[in-house]
Amino acid sequence: MDIERPNLSQLDPAVRAYIEQIEAELERLHCQSRPEEQTTADDLEPAEPPTTFCIITLSEVGVAKRTLRHLYNRQRRGGMGIFDLETSEGDPPKILAMADADQTLVLVTTLARAFRLPASAIPGLPVRSRGQSITVDLPLLPDEHLALAFPDQGKGYIAVVSRSGHVRCLRHHYIGENLRPGTNLYSLRDSGPPAAACWTSGNDDLLIVTRQGRAIRFAEKSVPLQGCSGIRLEPSDAVVGVTAIEESSGVFLLSADGKGTVRLMSGFSANKAPGGGGKIAMKTDVLVGAVTVEENDDLFVISRLSKIIRFRVDEVPAKEDAVQGVNCMTLRADEAVAIICSGQVPL
Repeated sequence: MDIERPNLSQLDPAVRAYIEQIEAELERLHCQSRPEEQTTADDLEPAEPPTTFCIITLSEVGVAKRTLRHLYNRQRRGGMGIFDLETSEGDPPKILAMADADQTLVLVTTLARAFRLPASAIPGLPVRSRGQSITVDLPLLPDEHLALAFPDQGKGYIAVVSRSGHVRCLRHHYIGENLRPGTNLYSLRDSGPPAAACWTSGNDDLLIVTRQGRAIRFAEKSVPLQGCSGIRLEPSDAVVGVTAIEESSGVFLLSADGKGTVRLMSGFSANKAPGGGGKIAMKTDVLVGAVTVEENDDLFVISRLSKIIRFRVDEVPAKEDAVQGVNCMTLRADEAVAIICSGQVPL
């Protein structure tokens, strides 16, 4: 029997949360008992020749795995995805990263402390695998968890933005091979936990986006050495992403309900300085993140129930105005939690 899900928005929030929790558990049990229904062969296509680049999936407490990128087949936009990292029920996937096998990852914690870890130290496993803890040998403090992970590029700058909107741009050597484990990237007391980071050339613009779909664009050179407020936030809002852009860039924006859009920066004017209130970048209740993309790139999206999908950027319409987006991943009692762009992939 196929019953259409009614509108629950008028229910008491506690009742709605209870129903949604039951739905999520039913979906998890259904997918575990019938994994063959994740997708069909017709939904998949080989994405690229063998490569040494890996997709790294991490949970908040540090359960992780590393899987060769070419092992993820490409689906059509709007597919359900396939299962990826297997973790405990209370520790869902939180972070996606991509690195070559010989690169080093920079791990940033909720206390804004940084550590380095060779990508090769993360277990290399198939697409659907039970991860292993990578924080056992890290001197983490009580209640300190992973917040960000990105490969060390060895050049340029890394822009780090806190949830409250504080932004700081650091030269690459600050987090290079001489990094002292546990170095603070900024003052946690003044700025709060880190929300996002991106590599920049030193001459880019930065686009900071928030959970409520607002964004601000400004030149990274306008950020002082010790950092500053990048965006002015409402008390109920928080930063969820930052990406380096140019005037000709397109930025993929993803909402928690699996909808996405490519917002063209030619239609998003820059502020003269950081610290403004921003404007609507995407019409959504909950934005997950933002990544700068090009036409031949692939996108990877992972959900709270550990479904992951790979699809082409050019399947998503590019817009100069704020829109609600198109369906990029089909979700049932689930939500998107993280996104990365693969960069240029051979056609």
